[in-house]
Amino acid sequence: MDSRSVSLKKLKFGKLKVVRRRLLQRYEHQPFISCLAGFYSCRWKRYQWRRTEPGQCCCKMWECIFFLFLTGAFCLSLVFLYMWGEAKNDYNNFDWYNYRNLGHWFLWSVFLLIVAAVLFTYVMLLLVLAVCLLSESQQLYLHWCHKIGILFVLVFSLAVITVFSELWSVRWKAVYLSFQVKAPYLHIGAIAAMVLLSWPVALHAVRVNRKVVQAIIIGPYLAVLALLFLVPLGLYSPCIREPGTLGPKPALFGHRGAPMLVPENTEMSFQKTIEHGGDGLETDVAISYDGIPFLMHDNNLQRTTNIKEVFPSKATQDPAMFSWDALEKLNAGKWFLKDKPFSCMGSLSSADQNLAKNQSIYKLSSFLRLAESAKKLVIFDLYRPPEKHPYRDNWIKTILDVIRDSGIKPQLVLWLHNSMRSFVQSVIPGFQHTAGFKAPVDDLQKDNIVKLNLAYSAMSSEDIRKYAQANITTNLYVISEPWLFSLAWCTGAHSVTTNAVHILKDINQPLFLMTPKEYGLMWLLTDAVAALLISLIFALHWWRERGLACCADDSGVVLESGTYNKFRTELNDLPTVVA
Repeated sequence: MDSRSVSLKKLKFGKLKVVRRRLLQRYEHQPFISCLAGFYSCRWKRYQWRRTEPGQCCCKMWECIFFLFLTGAFCLSLVFLYMWGEAKNDYNNFDWYNYRNLGHWFLWSVFLLIVAAVLFTYVMLLLVLAVCLLSESQQLYLHWCHKIGILFVLVFSLAVITVFSELWSVRWKAVYLSFQVKAPYLHIGAIAAMVLLSWPVALHAVRVNRKVVQAIIIGPYLAVLALLFLVPLGLYSPCIREPGTLGPKPALFGHRGAPMLVPENTEMSFQKTIEHGGDGLETDVAISYDGIPFLMHDNNLQRTTNIKEVFPSKATQDPAMFSWDALEKLNAGKWFLKDKPFSCMGSLSSADQNLAKNQSIYKLSSFLRLAESAKKLVIFDLYRPPEKHPYRDNWIKTILDVIRDSGIKPQLVLWLHNSMRSFVQSVIPGFQHTAGFKAPVDDLQKDNIVKLNLAYSAMSSEDIRKYAQANITTNLYVISEPWLFSLAWCTGAHSVTTNAVHILKDINQPLFLMTPKEYGLMWLLTDAVAALLISLIFALHWWRERGLACCADDSGVVLESGTYNKFRTELNDLPTVVA
C-alpha cells in the first residue's frame, strides 16, 4: 500500500511539473506564424521557417541591413505624413501653386496626403510583422518585392521632405506650431509605442546569454524611454495656462469672403461671410484699364473666370489691362462648381448653385457699400497697375476717391498698403493703419500703426503681448484649421483671416486647452502606468525564461509536453488509495 501511495504521489508531482512547464513554454501557433512569415517573407510552409536560439542573431547580415532600412523608411514616412497632415491649412495655396504651373485644377494636396498615408501604412505593417516574427523567435527573411518597396518609400519620403524643405520651408513652422498644442498628446502616443515595443525588447534581452549584448539591446531602449519620460519638463504650450488667463476669442475676417462655401471675391462670398457672423471682410483690389477698382487676387483671369471662353487670346493677360466693360462680361462663379477648389467644401442648395454660377467680378465700390451696410471691418491688398497702365502713377488717389465716395466710415477701413501713408492720412483721416511686418514699437507708432497683419507662421505670444502693451493689435492670416485657430487664440491674437468663418465661428473654447495641474497629472499618470507595465513585461519574460530553464534542469520525473494526455489516462487508471 505504501509503495503504491509513493508511486501515486510521484506521478501527481510529475503531472504538476508538466502543468507548470506547459504554462511557461512558448506555444507555436502555426496559423499565426504562417501568416506572419507568409506576408513578410512569402514563406507559407513550416519547413521554411527558421527559429533563433538564445544568443543567435535574429537574421543574416543583409536582412539586418534591410531591417534598418525598414526602420528608416518608417521614420521618414511618418515625418512626411505628419508634416503634410499638419499642412492642411495651406492645401489651397499648394493646389493654386500647381495650377499656375500646370494650367489645370486638381486637388494635388489631397492626392499627396493619400500617397503619404498609403506608404506609411505599408511600411508600418511590415515593421509590425517583423516585430511579431522576432517575438515568436523566428528569423527574418524579407521578400525581394518588399525590399524594393522599402527602398522606394525611403527614397520617395526623403526626396519629398527635401523638396518641401527647399521650396516650402514654412511648412516646418506649421509642424513646430502643431507641437505647441499637440505635444502633450503626442507624448502619450510615444509612451504607448514604447510600452508595446518593450515586449520584443524584453524577450530578446532575457534570452541572450552575454551581458554585453543585453546592454546593447536594453541600453538604447531605456535611454529613449527616460528621454520621453522627461520631455514634458521642456515642453511649452500656450494652451496650458491657468484658469482665467485666456483672452477673448479672436475676431474673424473672411478671406476673400467665404471661399470654402461659394466663389471667392464675389458679392455672394461676402454675403455668406456676413450671414455666418464674420467680423470683417478681406479682399484684393486691382484697377481696370479705365480706372475702375475691382476685386481680383490672381495675376490673370484663368482660374476664377471663363476668360478662355470669352477672350481666349487674352487668357494670360493681367486683369488690370482689361476695361471694366470687358470684365463685366466674364462669369466669376461657374469655375467654383466645376473645380471644387477645397477638399471639405460641403454641398450647396439648388438655389445657391444657381446664384453661384451667375456671379460676376465685384466692384470695390459695391464691396465697400456692403461692408458699410453690415458695419463690418474691411482690409485689402492693393495691386499697383502694370507698366503702360494709365493709372499706374495715381492709383492710390483713385482708390481713395472710391473709398470716400462709397460712404463707408473711415474707422472700418484697415489700411494695409505701406507706401504714401502720410498722403493717405491727410486725404482721409481715421483709417486704422495696418502694417504687414514686424518692426520696433517706436517706428510703428511714428506711422500711426494700430494693427499688424502677419502670416500665422510669425505667430509669437511674446511679440503679440509686447505690441498689445503699446495698443497695437495683431491679425494672423490665413488660419482655417481649428487647431491652428485654437493656438492663435491661446497665443493672444486679436483677429484672424480665415477661409472657414462658418467653422471657426462655432468654436467657443480653444482645443487642447488645459491647466498646468491637469497636464501635470496627465504626465505623471502616463509615466507611472507605462513604467509599471514595462516592468511587468520584463519580469514576465524573465520569469518565463528562468522557469523554462528550471524545468529543463529538474531531476526526477521529466515529462515532455506531448505526454500530458498519457499521464492523465494513467492517473485515471490507478486504483483509489484509501488512507
